Amino acid sequence: MENRYYDTISKELQVAGWQVKNTLNLLEDGSTIPFISRYRKEATGSLDELQIAAIKDLHQKYHDLDKRRETILRSVEEQGMLTPELKESLEQASSITELEDLYLPYKPKKRTRATLARDKGLEPLALIVMKQQEKLIMRKAEEFLSDEVKNAEEALQGARDIIAEWVNENQEARNMLRSHFSTGAILYSKVCKGKEQEGMKYSDYFDYSEPLRRCPSHRLLAVFRGEEEGFLKMAIEPDEEKALSALSRIFIRGSGESSEQVERAVKDSYKRLLLPSIENEFRALSKERADDEAIRVFADNLKQLLLSPPLGQLRVLAIDPGYRTGCKVICLDNQGNLLHNETIYPHPPQNETTIAVKKINSLVNSYKIDAIAIGNGTASRETEHVIKKIHFEREVKVFVVSEAGASVYSASKIAREEFPQYDVTVRGAISIGRRLMDPLAELVKIDPQAIGVGQYQHDVDAAKLKNSLDQVVESCVNKVGVEVNTASRHLLTYVSGLGPQLAGNIVDYRAEHGPFQSREELKKVPRMGSKAFEQSAGFLRVRNGKNPLDDSAVHPERYPVVEKIASDLGASVDQLLKEEKLRSTIDCKKYISDTVGLPTLQDIMEELAKPGRDPRTTIKIFEFAPDLYKIDDVKPGMVVPGIVTNITNFGVFVDIGVKQDGLVHISQMADRFVSNPSEIVKLHQHVRVKVLEVDAVRKRIQLTLKVNK
Repeated sequence: MENRYYDTISKELQVAGWQVKNTLNLLEDGSTIPFISRYRKEATGSLDELQIAAIKDLHQKYHDLDKRRETILRSVEEQGMLTPELKESLEQASSITELEDLYLPYKPKKRTRATLARDKGLEPLALIVMKQQEKLIMRKAEEFLSDEVKNAEEALQGARDIIAEWVNENQEARNMLRSHFSTGAILYSKVCKGKEQEGMKYSDYFDYSEPLRRCPSHRLLAVFRGEEEGFLKMAIEPDEEKALSALSRIFIRGSGESSEQVERAVKDSYKRLLLPSIENEFRALSKERADDEAIRVFADNLKQLLLSPPLGQLRVLAIDPGYRTGCKVICLDNQGNLLHNETIYPHPPQNETTIAVKKINSLVNSYKIDAIAIGNGTASRETEHVIKKIHFEREVKVFVVSEAGASVYSASKIAREEFPQYDVTVRGAISIGRRLMDPLAELVKIDPQAIGVGQYQHDVDAAKLKNSLDQVVESCVNKVGVEVNTASRHLLTYVSGLGPQLAGNIVDYRAEHGPFQSREELKKVPRMGSKAFEQSAGFLRVRNGKNPLDDSAVHPERYPVVEKIASDLGASVDQLLKEEKLRSTIDCKKYISDTVGLPTLQDIMEELAKPGRDPRTTIKIFEFAPDLYKIDDVKPGMVVPGIVTNITNFGVFVDIGVKQDGLVHISQMADRFVSNPSEIVKLHQHVRVKVLEVDAVRKRIQLTLKVNK
């Protein structure tokens, strides 16, 4: 990318040009966003991951713009139409829209009404009409009659077709109409004839209109989906009278016969060419904006979900509840390894509750279980009721765990590789247990779209969604850090600088040589070059290794700094980690150098205070209202506990324990205007909600967070 874009990107993102330049150089050199954000703060001026990603995206945008510019320049030059003025305009164009507008008159076209008119020799007449100086235009048109042009009206029709194309290709006209779309376009939707019953879920949009600029992303995506499925007809249009009036001011001069012809051509151009063209442009633009907003919501939810509090390395008994087929029970050790599996039948039709209770009690004792994880799907509340009645001989915490995506994991290639000898039911139960122990380590194995925390994820740009969610997963994995001796192949894949091949090599090396004793030993892993080691080492943890810093986020390249600090204090690195009083005497400014600045030194000090600290919060036990099991138990006016399961732009969904999540509309979230539900609640937050309405037939529950109202 040329240097001229540094300033453009810096102005757009409001960061310094040198920050943009250094960031792009690091990205070009193969550094990952998490690595740059965490370990190259001096080079970037402490830009965060979002800023670095924005620089990367804009770089790609301008790269694509330049590629398109080169194609257009080549095309116009091959036509012999590239004047110095046009070349300069194309080279200075700063957006894809401006480029395409400049190219439009030269763009190879299919045979249009205008090209047919030109073939009949009517372009000179069009030029005469366009000047609007000829008073007797019908008589002038008769001069252009031929075997193909029978009369004056046919000649003028051809001239108007050519003028209509000129109007459509006029940059001022297109920008003017864009301005009318931006400020006053209305989104219309109507039901397709005969689709009223079949498309009833879109009934809100059967006769709907709203200013486009005010239409929120979730409504826009709903209309797009309704159109895609054939239930709705959609249109985006500005005020026609105002648009035509503005076009007339550009093209019509005077009020003679020629001007009347131009006016007719302008109206034709507007309806047949300009309006459809700019409407398509704004359809794409509004869809892109709605996609971006939906992806942002999904990414925010996914980040919260991946960073959910972990139970930690404790022994877990997990239950995937069911009625007819029973409840699948598995026991895991504190590393998440499967110890035992079987099935119990405490519910109808078998009703073997007593046998089930004895079995669970026996398993808890035999495997020294610390916690029980119950999937929140079918028969969840009933299973929880049975488990909580058991009097265990040891303290056992009981958690209800979201099983969203567990079935997807259990049938996946990853699950088959991990547990080839077990069926999908056992794998699903294992996933439930493991996601209690460490949500991040388990959820990275599931396609984020299958986890169910977003809005309209199946309607947005698939490639853009995947890229965004992959960035979120990578960010979360590296934020938490990964224990190299216990991490799965899939979890290691998301560590900065690794990828599937190196992740597999690490697991294979570990299996052959035993646990890693140090980060330095990672260099012995096949294909672990210096760059991959640089990018990954700081995010990989070696617990109880030879060097205490290997279990921290201090990068190996900065070990000499820590060793120097310890030496100056006459202490060991181990003492530095354990003694706060010793650390309080350190003057960071003494250790600033050409390569190590104050931001890095401050990060090092934070790590020395809490080496390898998990940024996630502590898990809390949640209990549903004891008398709620099904939607028929829910009555308006009840105030009950719930868990936030999904956050959208129009509100949040809350599980109150009846198999059907209730909706807290954004208007019911606070006694003030709320623009973003994430300002009020977080995913999996424990809340108290009041029931407003219950529609058992449509399975809808309306809730409010204003419980005192």
